[in-house]
Amino acid sequence: MPSWVSAGAIYFVTINAKARGTDALLRNGTAKRLIESAAFYHQTGAWWLHLLLIMPDHLHALFSPAPDRELAKTVMAWKSYQAKSLRIEWQAGFFDHRLRSDESLDEKANYIRMNPVRAGLVSRPEDWPHLWVAATW
Repeated sequence: MPSWVSAGAIYFVTINAKARGTDALLRNGTAKRLIESAAFYHQTGAWWLHLLLIMPDHLHALFSPAPDRELAKTVMAWKSYQAKSLRIEWQAGFFDHRLRSDESLDEKANYIRMNPVRAGLVSRPEDWPHLWVAATW
C-alpha cells in the first residue's frame, strides 16, 4: 500500500448507470471489464482501490485518489472511459462520502459486500462474483 493512502482520505463512492432497475453493468462481460479497468487505475497509481463491487445497475467502491489528483476529476475520467469503451450510459455525477476517523473501513466494506445479499441476488456475500478486493487488505 502506498504511503500516501494512510495520510489520504478514503472515499465510499457509488456510481449509477443511467438505466436503473436493469442489468446494464452485468451484460456481455461488462462487470469483468469494469473491474479490470478499475484494477488498472489501481496498478498505475491513479487511485488506491480497497474494494469494488459491481451491482446490476450501479457500483460501489472504497478508494483513495492519488494525492496529485482530485476525486471528481479521477472518477469522471474513469466514467468517461467506460462510457466510450463499454458504451455505458451513466447518470450524471456520483455519490461520495469521505470516511471519517471514527468510521471503520472494514464496516463500510462489509456494508458494500452485503449489497447483493440485501438485493436478493445471492444468499451469502462470498457468492457474489463481481467483486475486487486489494490483495493487501
